[in-house]
Amino acid sequence: MTDPDETPSLPHEDSLLHQDSLLHQGLAHTEAPALAMPVGGIGTGGFAVAADGSMRQWQLTGKPNHRGALPGTAFWIRATQIEPPVDFTAMLQGTPQDDPAAPLVTDGEVPEWMRDAAERVGTFRNAAFSGTYPFAEVALSDERSPVAVTLRYFNPMEPGDVEFSSLPGAGVQIRIENTSDVDVHGTLAGSMLNAVGWDGVTPIGATAPGLGGNVNRLRRAGGWTSVVMDNPALTETDPFAGQMVIATDDADAAVLPRCTGVDHLVTFLESRALNTGVSRLRQAPMIADPQLNAPASGVGPSPAGTSWLGVVGVPFRLAPGESRTIRFALTWYFPNRMVDIEQFGQNSAEWGSTRFYLGNAYALRHPDAVAVQETFATQWDELVRRTSAWTQTLMDSDLDERMVDRMAAQAALVRSPTCFIGADGRFYGYEGSLGASTVMWAASFGGSCPLNCTHVWQYEAALAGLWPELERNMRDTEFDVLQAPSGAIPHRLRVPTYLPQMHDEIIGGPEEPALDGMLATILKTLRDVQHGAGKDWLEGRWDAIIRLYRHVVEKWDLHDDGVLHGIQPSTHDIDLAGINPFMGTLWLTALRALEELASIVGDDETGEDARRRFLSGSAAYDERLFRDGHYIQVLEDGDPDEFQWLTGTLSDQVIGQWWAHQLGLGYILPEEHIRSALRHIVKTNLRHGFDDFAHIYRVYADAADDSGLLMCSWPAGGRPEVPTRYADEVWSGVEYQVAAHCLYEGLDEEAQSILDAMWTRSDGRRRNPYNEIECGDHYVRGMAGWTVLQAMTGVHIDELAGTMVVSRDGRWPWISSTGYGLVQVTEDCVDIDVRAGSVDLSVQRAARAEA
Repeated sequence: MTDPDETPSLPHEDSLLHQDSLLHQGLAHTEAPALAMPVGGIGTGGFAVAADGSMRQWQLTGKPNHRGALPGTAFWIRATQIEPPVDFTAMLQGTPQDDPAAPLVTDGEVPEWMRDAAERVGTFRNAAFSGTYPFAEVALSDERSPVAVTLRYFNPMEPGDVEFSSLPGAGVQIRIENTSDVDVHGTLAGSMLNAVGWDGVTPIGATAPGLGGNVNRLRRAGGWTSVVMDNPALTETDPFAGQMVIATDDADAAVLPRCTGVDHLVTFLESRALNTGVSRLRQAPMIADPQLNAPASGVGPSPAGTSWLGVVGVPFRLAPGESRTIRFALTWYFPNRMVDIEQFGQNSAEWGSTRFYLGNAYALRHPDAVAVQETFATQWDELVRRTSAWTQTLMDSDLDERMVDRMAAQAALVRSPTCFIGADGRFYGYEGSLGASTVMWAASFGGSCPLNCTHVWQYEAALAGLWPELERNMRDTEFDVLQAPSGAIPHRLRVPTYLPQMHDEIIGGPEEPALDGMLATILKTLRDVQHGAGKDWLEGRWDAIIRLYRHVVEKWDLHDDGVLHGIQPSTHDIDLAGINPFMGTLWLTALRALEELASIVGDDETGEDARRRFLSGSAAYDERLFRDGHYIQVLEDGDPDEFQWLTGTLSDQVIGQWWAHQLGLGYILPEEHIRSALRHIVKTNLRHGFDDFAHIYRVYADAADDSGLLMCSWPAGGRPEVPTRYADEVWSGVEYQVAAHCLYEGLDEEAQSILDAMWTRSDGRRRNPYNEIECGDHYVRGMAGWTVLQAMTGVHIDELAGTMVVSRDGRWPWISSTGYGLVQVTEDCVDIDVRAGSVDLSVQRAARAEA
């Protein structure tokens, strides 16, 4: 007969989550102190898991803040043995490391409270991180501890399902194994600070504005024990009102509902006994802690400027070699997103002190954080199954381990605080999240360069690849809200969208609507059609597309010959000028895309006009600009020479051809010239070693062993006195663009050299592999990386045509708007394996480009 006050060993193994094949081998936390994987859904806010297993970068309200810390929020363990006597207490993480101190990043910073707690309580000496986004695993061991512990974090994610991928919470599965030769018993505890009311920016010290009046409540339901946290001192519409929950899947867990801090929490752990007193809960389930020798919990709302920790402790008892898995859910609900960033353009005095409401789409699907926790509790296995099906699909392909990890990580950018979905259902994206790379002109908190910047978002492909309905949502906003009566589309969106847009204002970065962003709208429209938007959607947008086309023609195609002239505002935050291949190749591809779109809607006149301009422009650009193996810039009378590159080697010089390959449009310039230009770019601009490099502005590569692709260089001399802005910088989004383009052209060696450079720079030692930085953290230009996957696999899907074109033998992942899976391509046959959803496409073989 079992003693009712003893905690039985109840192994709770999740076979899906514990398959070793779901995660790639990683690094010891000492080797990757800058690694931090974001955990959170699309537009939900979240936190990051560091390589040592700690939780950092708390951004639950959605305001970006890499230094966001919730003191006392962690997992803890006390493991004891009777004979020989052992008493081991520690935070469930490795020992905090020194900040690796790379320029313009803060991913390696350890919160001060965490360093203090690690010294006060102790940590595990050994921590090893493994991860394939969105799963992160940290294995902990210590010769002083009788148990080994493995933590695994995840947030549900499935390509194509926005709601499933937008859950405001995290699942944490913790496995404890008795590695000794005698029985061990103890308590595994999770703690979370009630941060309801916190502004998300002010450091939480002894006191913090917004805190005070916080209330924590015990809840036992459905076999789970929870602490529910809110702040009734706030009105329901307060910007920081909301709810948080920490819960575990043990109905008999002991709870310290209102904990005052780390010392109080340690006292709770030290009070644990083998006799847990859990039988009392059979008659009195609202007892927080059934042990009579436990410390008292705080009472009532928290004092002004302070808050409570909620602590949930699960007792365990393990025989030698035995293990037990315990689940935790951390969930949150902050519905009242407001405009919390200074926007570009001119403010209107009549707005006064108004803080405009945006809301969060996830808040319309879930009533509170308790409901989100119940989703984890009742659907855990399904959440894991659907999420792991995606990561397993990548792993089952012929992509190598590093490619799998980096392509999986592309989704982290969409699910970072850079992106969100408002209560109006619109998808919004900053350029990035303000941080160390933006303090020279902006701040460390909030979104960088709002909003939906068409010229930076021109590069991204991960959103379109993984959640095409959200990509199409951005087109709807561009046509319905942004487009001016002239047909122009300003490159920044003002929110709320009912406010006047920046049609006749100086915008900023650049001052007038960016031409490359407008051309990208045409290109992305064709991509949307190919990704499931369909003919009816296109027909509804056709008049707007024609207005945009006419605006570009009338403003820049001055000689009616398919060549752009004059001032051309660009993503370099300056005005390009003259006949140049950056804007020119985008224009040529936009003409080809427009020709295809016109054919779909039956507009022969527009299609013929676009074709005429393309043929004339293609010949002219090649004749005038191809010199010495690459494409240069030629200024015309009256053009400014400041911020131009002239005969230099611009890494983005044939970006339009990269787009043409994505869309299956063929070559826009002579094939041999395109390849020559790419070889020249890699040979000229890929630099190895930056310790003696003169950085004019921002520093993204600085060490002697850093390598990176410069934006522009002048190997033959001729650098202008005022060169194109950012020429000396290394942008990961451009590196991805050039690398993918090389793969499309069969220049595999050149592509690999670029990828090796950027992935080594951000391997966790000094820079974070889950944080592509540029003008801010989690910068969206880095989502150009998705095209590396497309180019590597040779898979192109056109859902309107009903085709999947494959050009490379092997087993490759594919995604459509209706499903995803693997396609097996051999010399004799092609087999489609559907892992989720459905597919109705005919498969066609195509020859892969050969260098």
